[in-house]
Amino acid sequence: MDARLPTQELLALLDLEPMGEDAFRGYSKSRGPRVYGGQVVGQALVAAQRTVPVDRPAHSLHAYFILPGDPRAPIDFTVERLRDGKSFTTRRCLASQRGRTIFSMEASFHIDETGLEHAFAAPQVPPPESLPTTNALAERFAEFLPLGVAECLAASPAVDIRVIDPHAYFSNGAKADSQQFIWFRLVDRIGDDLATHRALLAYLSDMTLLNTALVAHGRSIFDERLQVASLDHALWLHRPFRVDEWLLYTQDSPSAAGARTLTRGMIFSADGGLIASVAQEGLIRDHSSKTRADR
Repeated sequence: MDARLPTQELLALLDLEPMGEDAFRGYSKSRGPRVYGGQVVGQALVAAQRTVPVDRPAHSLHAYFILPGDPRAPIDFTVERLRDGKSFTTRRCLASQRGRTIFSMEASFHIDETGLEHAFAAPQVPPPESLPTTNALAERFAEFLPLGVAECLAASPAVDIRVIDPHAYFSNGAKADSQQFIWFRLVDRIGDDLATHRALLAYLSDMTLLNTALVAHGRSIFDERLQVASLDHALWLHRPFRVDEWLLYTQDSPSAAGARTLTRGMIFSADGGLIASVAQEGLIRDHSSKTRADR
């Protein structure tokens, strides 16, 4: 995720260009070598949402990252209408660059219905206002960050992120439980369009997850000896929410083996309501002990 992206540019990033029937084109703002995975997830959800009636909000998506995205090239999204039922709608979306598929997603949409209600309670954590900003953390942990990362974090971002245990996220230190707790919100107030809030949450749900697995090994996402990449991504949307209000992202990693790790997350509103769940498998290769292999 490009922390330097202001709110209006982030919204523009998710405003795809129509290219014909059920076809759309997106662009990147990243200055890194690869497209941020959450960007493709968010853009693919936007493409799928545009083929679905507005009274059927997205409730889940399941995606695979097939090839790394090139931020210098546009991304073309093609939507396939798999099902239009009485209460559920299903869409498949493929993203491609230069004629090669880089990403696939299936998303499901559901009319609003009443039913049974229960949810896990939110953990007891410090409130976001009591935690340092990423600007302050960038100064504090500059010695642990690769060249240029501190400057990126210190810039004015579209998203305010408050890390409850910054030592686990920013530095290589003692091994700890494979879990993280992160508050986040969009810094500027945006409109009430539910589809936009869902697309933005899809965009943000990819952030920091894989670092949760590294905490168990006393490593961080900024360790340049590691090759880290998302392999797939699943998101379930349970209740209404706003991304311009504080959300708590609780994350854990139950397993790492065979250069792959599983990470999970639950996202709570500030009043403790469970609004979304996330699961992701990722690739983690340690190049400090063996020769780099092709992904």
